[in-house]
Parts: sequence; structure tokens; C-alpha cells
Amino acid sequence: MPLSHEVDAAPKSALKQGVFLHTGWRSAGTWVWSRLRALNAVTAFYEPLSNVLSDLSLADVAASRPTLTSGHPPLDAPYFNEYTPFLQEGARGVAGYSRQFSIDRFGDLPDAGFPALHAYLRNLCEHSTRQGSVPVFKFCRSSGRLPWLRHAFPDAMHVGVLRNPASQFASGWLLNQQWRNPFFVAAPFRVLGLNRAEPVVKQVIDMCDVKLPPATPASDDAYAMACEQYARSAEGNNAYRAFVALWVLCAWRMGQGVDLLIDMDQLGQSREYATRLRASFEAQSGLSPDFSGARDLVEETRRNAARIGAIDGGSMRAVHSAALKFLKAQSGMEAALIERVREQMVLANELTAQWR
Repeated sequence: MPLSHEVDAAPKSALKQGVFLHTGWRSAGTWVWSRLRALNAVTAFYEPLSNVLSDLSLADVAASRPTLTSGHPPLDAPYFNEYTPFLQEGARGVAGYSRQFSIDRFGDLPDAGFPALHAYLRNLCEHSTRQGSVPVFKFCRSSGRLPWLRHAFPDAMHVGVLRNPASQFASGWLLNQQWRNPFFVAAPFRVLGLNRAEPVVKQVIDMCDVKLPPATPASDDAYAMACEQYARSAEGNNAYRAFVALWVLCAWRMGQGVDLLIDMDQLGQSREYATRLRASFEAQSGLSPDFSGARDLVEETRRNAARIGAIDGGSMRAVHSAALKFLKAQSGMEAALIERVREQMVLANELTAQWR
């Protein structure tokens, strides 16, 4: 897995035939996706695993735009505009989509639902290529299944997006704190809880000392509702521990299968890095997205430190250390990835130290 951004010339025939962006909630992955979407050669699908797609109608598409609180960039077209060919007048739901796709999985082997997921994504890809464009997918629910997807789509360029956990968590925590939106606080509890039977997930839950919601409802949807209710009054330190546990699980999976890793912290602070990143995309996929306008997300986190409430930031060093220890214990991890994560944990120590 090449984590560096050294660029080798690639013959046209060797170019990747699509881009899978494996991101996390509040990681700035939407901004990365928007830079690819701006290219004429691209058909860019937003959140193809989101449960929103199960109820989406043609009438809903036009209203799917950034809100004032989303922090997302302005978009020339609605989020779900590219799904229009897969919707029918008077009906709801994107063709081929199933709600079971919306929960990430961390098993080593594909589950029983993966063939349907594979067929659904393949259909989106084939539609794009018939139109003469390159399919680009922006996921928030794919990192656990990244090795499955890499095997199923070997001709695609798989890209991981990492933002230091303190900044990423703070973005979602403030939405809950200021606007009573618990979704991003609940998400890690939901994903961890529904995967806790996987040994590696149980290991990281224990190492990060995460307390999951006590309820064990019979269905995924019922558990999601229980997690959202739990998140409304979740103790801040526990919410952060759950977030870091899921964050490092996703970093581990990225270490098993990405062609390129984007460090969002570095992207917002270095024009040289943005230039190298653009060249890496061009070398591997033939696409040349402009990343020069990235915001300095680290500085934004520093400015917002006083707004983070109900968390003892000084005690977060322990969970950062536990997460890094977990990653180092996994077999096959490249030294470059471990060092990248270590650097982000050092930064997270600095940022969380300001929280009270």
C-alpha cells in the first residue's frame, strides 16, 4: 500500500477506472469529493451507502443541499443529483439499494449481503462508464469493508481520508452541543455495538474502555434509535473514547487496502502537499482535482477549543495511547501508516489538552 505521494508515470491503459473515497463523518471528505465532482470527466455519487437513499424520491433530490450548520462547501448541484437515473417517478428508493448497506462491517470475510452491495455499486459504475465518465464514490460507511471492496473493485483507485481524531470529533460534538444533533455522537456507538461480536472490534472497545449503550434491540434500526437516545445524554469522555475506537479501526482497515492516503490536517496547511496530492490522483486515475483551497482545519479546532464542553481533555492522552497500541499490535501494518497515525495522535493530545 503506497502511503507516500511520490508519483510514477502511469501508461494510459494502467489508469484506475474509478475512485472510491473511504472517509469518516466530519472528516472533510465531502470537500474532497466536491473537488473531484467539479471535473467534467466525473460522475460523483454522494454517500451511496446512506440509509437516506432507501426513501429518496425524485422530488427530494433538489432539496438535498448543504445546510447552514453542515460546514460543507457550496455545491453546484444537489448532493444526490447523480442518483436521478436510478429513481422512478412516484416511487421511493434508489434502484438496487438496501438499508442493510448502511451499517459498516469489520469481518475478515464478506457477509451474506455483500453480493447485493457489490451488484448495486457495479450498476452505478457501469452506468457512469456508459456515459463516458469516471465514477467517484464518497463513502462514510465503507472503511470496515474496504478489503472486501478492494477485492471486488480492483480496477478502482481506493483512497483513504484521515483527519486527526480530536478535530474530527469536535466537529460532530459541537453540532450536538449547539444544535441538538446527536447523529455524529451516536454513530460510533452504533457501529461498534453492531460489530462487537467481531474479535478485533471487541479488542479495541476494551482497550479504549468504551461503554456501549446497554440496550440490545433485535434489529439494526432499533439499535440505531437506542444509540441516538444514548448519545443525547452520553458522558463526554465516553463519547470521545467511542469515537477514537472507531477512528482507529477505520485507520487499520485503510492500512490494509488504500492506494492513497489523504492527510486532511496536512492538506489544509501545505500548498506543496496539495500539489503532490493532485499529481498522485493524475498519475493513478488520470483525474486532476484542485485541492489548493483546503481550509486549515487544525487551526479551526484550536480556535473552537473554548466551545468544547463536558469533556476532560487532559485525560484523553490515555485513549490516544491505547488506540495507537492497538494499531501497532495488528499484523501487516506498514511503518508509514503507523507513523502517520502516531503524528495525528500527538496532534490530538495537543488539541484535547485545551478542552475542559
